[in-house]
Amino acid sequence: MTTPSIGELLDSTVPMARTLKLEYLETTPDRAVLRLPDQPEYHNHVGGPHAGAMFTLAESASGCIVLAAFGDQLSRAVPLAVNAEIAYKKLAMGEVTATAVLGRPAAEVVAELDEGGRPEFPVTVEITRADGAVTGVMTVTWTLRPNS
Repeated sequence: MTTPSIGELLDSTVPMARTLKLEYLETTPDRAVLRLPDQPEYHNHVGGPHAGAMFTLAESASGCIVLAAFGDQLSRAVPLAVNAEIAYKKLAMGEVTATAVLGRPAAEVVAELDEGGRPEFPVTVEITRADGAVTGVMTVTWTLRPNS
C-alpha cells in the first residue's frame, strides 16, 4: 500500500483545498509550493483571484509544510492554526503560487513537544503571480496540540 502524498492527504481532509483545485508543486519539510490555477469562478470584481481564494491557497501551503515537517508527530499531537495575518501587496491576475517556509527549526519544535509543551511556530508564505511579483505575504502561527 502506498502512502498518500501530502497533497492527497490535504485534499482528503480539507475539502476547501480540493474545491479550489489547488496544485501541489512541492511539499517537503523545507518548503511547500502550491498553485491556484486561474479559474473565473474564483475571480474578484477586477478579474483576478479573490482574496479569500488566495488566503486559502496560502493557508493550505502553510498546512502542507506543517504536515511534511511534523507528520511523524500526528500520533501524539494535532497541528492547529492559531492565527493568520495576510497583506495584499499588488494586484494578482491569472494563476498565483504560494511558497511556504517554516519560521523555526522543526527539531526545536519537536523538542518543545517532547518536554511536554505545546509549541507554537510561524510559517511564512509568499504569494506570487506568474511574472514573479509578490502579490501577498501571509504569516500563519501554528501549534502542535498534544493529544489528551
